[in-house]
Parts: sequence; structure tokens; C-alpha cells
Amino acid sequence: MTELKVPSVAESITEVTLSKYLVKDGDYVELDQPVCELETDKASQEIPATVAGVVKFVAKEGDDLKVGALICNIDETAAKPAGAKAEVKETKVEKKVEVSKPVETKPVEVKKEEVKQSYAANTPSPAAKKILDEGNVSAKDVKTTTGVSGRITKEDAINAVRAKASLPQKEAFSRNERVEKMSRLRKTVSERLVYSKNSTAMLTTFNEVDMTAINAIRAKYGDAFKKKYEVNLGMMSFFAKASCLALEKFPSVNAYIDEGNIVYHDYCDISIAVSTPKGLVVPVIRNAESLSIAGIEKKVKELAIKGRDGQLTMDEMTGGTFTISNGGVFGSLMSTPIINPPQSAILGMHKVQDRAMVIDGKVEVRPMMYLALSYDHRIIDGKESVSFLVAIKDFLENPHKMLLGADPVELLIEL
Repeated sequence: MTELKVPSVAESITEVTLSKYLVKDGDYVELDQPVCELETDKASQEIPATVAGVVKFVAKEGDDLKVGALICNIDETAAKPAGAKAEVKETKVEKKVEVSKPVETKPVEVKKEEVKQSYAANTPSPAAKKILDEGNVSAKDVKTTTGVSGRITKEDAINAVRAKASLPQKEAFSRNERVEKMSRLRKTVSERLVYSKNSTAMLTTFNEVDMTAINAIRAKYGDAFKKKYEVNLGMMSFFAKASCLALEKFPSVNAYIDEGNIVYHDYCDISIAVSTPKGLVVPVIRNAESLSIAGIEKKVKELAIKGRDGQLTMDEMTGGTFTISNGGVFGSLMSTPIINPPQSAILGMHKVQDRAMVIDGKVEVRPMMYLALSYDHRIIDGKESVSFLVAIKDFLENPHKMLLGADPVELLIEL
């Protein structure tokens, strides 16, 4: 009998939550087959079987477990079910028949038998899992699976969510309530937010930026950029680049307080706030100041996909010297973002909206975005915070300045 225990996922993590089992009690599992999913303070991690055998559950779903605690036992002496072997053999024969006689339906029926007994049956792909979670649909409720060995594909998940949406709505005047255990990630986020509000002298300053120049660049070079780098030319890369240049000018915004000392950084590790089905995570773009626009876009896409699929590692979510949060993707027009401790500032992006602006004495319609900078007044003065936000605004409205970090003409005449 082999014991499957909670591994050490990170140096600072001492306890995890057994969010769910990926197999049933008494199932036969193969070597390296995912058995369960553990939820830490920042991410989820699948735990594979260390041997092949029959699983016997010990811990229950929802249990909080210490590192080293027993999850389940695997009986490696148990023989693999004979039915499974016979089924695979029979399926191979039927596949030949299916090729030679495609009109027969018997091979399809045998394949369905195989799907039901396969451990992959009704297991969603990462993309499908995201869709099911957002649609509040359980994998057990997916009636039709078209993936290999019965795996739930993205299309299966979409169809299941649509099917649920077409069902009758809740009864009128219903007063039912339901209680769910708060996830470990949600607990951690709530604790950090309260800590940030109570431990910092947080203020927020606002400004607005004309996105005409950025929109023109994206419209003109977007297709060529995607063709060359295989990634879209978004707005986040411009904001990250502008932030890095502004952080170099105002180093206190890129610093934090540590036991009476101020720790300054000569690099810019930009944290990007990403909303996932399980809560808010903040992966980090390391040394963003050294990356090109394409490099930043590739990293943003990589981290966003990992966050959506729950595949971010602890290392990818720790650290960070400055955070950017984009509430505009959800339609937010203005907000006051909360500082991500121990950092000292966070930049809030918002929805781009056409507004009437006075330009050179004339009223013009321009695509405008409100910017918000929340900062710790203990380390950042009001003048620095306002000047920092103005610098970001200047870089975004005059993208050519981002090439050299300043106005080329001013550099030329040495002002």
C-alpha cells in the first residue's frame, strides 16, 4: 500500500485545501494519472499517482490538510480490472471494422463503452473547465463528450452552458439560500486587502489620457505585429512600458517600506492583476523594463492563459514591485484600486470612452481613459504621485517618447 501525501508546494505554504478528487474511491489509476486537486493560497495544483493501483480515499473534499498529511492510499498490488484490458483489445478490432465498414454503428457503441470506463471520461480540458466554472455547470452535468476517451472539450462545455441557460429559471419569489465554504484563495485575497487598507496610508490620485495615438498605432501595425510575433498588439504592453519609464524617474513609487527602511529597486517587476474563476491572482512580469513591446505582450498572454487554466506557479505570483490592474475590460469607468502589499502603488486602467474634449480651442471627440494611482503616502509624496501619473499620461499620448524615455528633441538640444 502506497501513501499519497500532500507535497511541499512552496516554502511559505504549510497548509492546503483538498478542493476535489479527479477519480472515484475504488478506481484503478495509472502511474502519473491526476488523482486530486489541491488549492493553495494562490493557485491550484494537480497531484498525480506515484504508482498504479486502486485508490482508497482518506481525506475528504474540502478538508484543510497540512504539508505531509495523508490524502489517500493506493494499493499497487491490486490487479488492473480485466474488463478494461478486454475492452481496449476489443476496441482495436472494432476500429478496423469501422474503417472498412463506416456505415456500421456497432463500433461506435463499443467506443462509448470504452469512454465510460476510462478515467479521462467527463474530465474537462483546461479551457472547458474555465467555461464550466464561469457557467456554474458541473462536469457531471455534461451529457455529451466528444474528446478522446470521453474528455470534455471546449465545444462540449459551451453546449452544456447553453443548455443550462435554456432551462426554466428559478421559481418566482424563491427565498432559498446556500452556504459554500470560502476558498483558500478567496480567504487569502480578503485578508491581504484588509491588511493593505489597515497598514498603509493609502490615497488615490486621478488623471485622464487621450488614447488617440495608441489606438492609431494598434490600428496601423496590429496585423503586421500579430503576423510577426503571433500575439495581438494590446494596450497592456504600452501601459507596462510607460510605467517602467515613469518608475525610473520616480524610484520611490517602485520601492517599499521594510521595518523602518526603504527598499528601492533598480528593476521593474510588473504585477498584472488577472481575474480567474477562482478569484484574483497577480502574476509577475520579471524585468519588464528590459522587455520590448512584443516581449511584454507574449508574457502577458502566457500569464493570462495560465491564470485562466489554473496553471500559475508560486514563483510566477510572488514578488512584484508595481501593479497594473485593468478594470476596463469589465466596463469599469473609474475606480480606486487597492495597493498590493508590500508594494507602494498600483495603477488602475479603465474603459476607453469617447468624450468631447477641448483641443486647441475646438471641441473634438477623443477616446479617453481615466487613470487612477493608489499609493502609500508614507513613502510617496503627493507631488511624486501626481508627477508619476502625469509622466505615464505623457508617454501614452506621445508614444515616440518611449523610444528614448524622453522627448528626442529635448535630448538633442540637451535640455
